[in-house]
Amino acid sequence: MSCVHYKFSSALKYDTVSFNGLHISLRDLKRQIMGREKLKAANCDLQITNAQSKEDYTDDNALILKNSSVIVRRLPAGGVKATSKTYVRSRTEAVSGTSKAVCKTTTSHVFYTLHLTLNNVALYEFSKQYLSIISSKT
Repeated sequence: MSCVHYKFSSALKYDTVSFNGLHISLRDLKRQIMGREKLKAANCDLQITNAQSKEDYTDDNALILKNSSVIVRRLPAGGVKATSKTYVRSRTEAVSGTSKAVCKTTTSHVFYTLHLTLNNVALYEFSKQYLSIISSKT
C-alpha cells in the first residue's frame, strides 16, 4: 500500500492518504482528502503544493509520487473574486474601529524602498552640487 502525506497549511502534523500503485492523480488525491476531511466539492476546492519544492499542482491529471508530502489549502469553489471598489483613506482621517495587524514583511519592504529612494535623491543632489563646483573651477 502506498501513501501521500498531507497537511493543511495551518496544521502542525501530517495525515496520510493510502492508495495502490506508484502514484496518485491530483484529482484522486483531492477526492480522498475531501472525503477524509468531510469537505464538499460544491463549497470549496483544494490547492495542493509540494512540501519540498513548493511547486503548485494545477493539472488534475498530474501524478503525485508515493511517499510525497504536500501542503493543502482550501479555496472558495468559484475562486477568489476581485473587488471592483478601491478605498483610499487619507492619513489625516481619524481611524475608528478595531486595529488590524500589519504584515512585518510589507512594512519592512516599504521602509527599505523609502531608504533606497532617499539615498538616490541624496546621491543625485550631491552629484549635482559636486559637478557645479567642478564646472565653476574650470
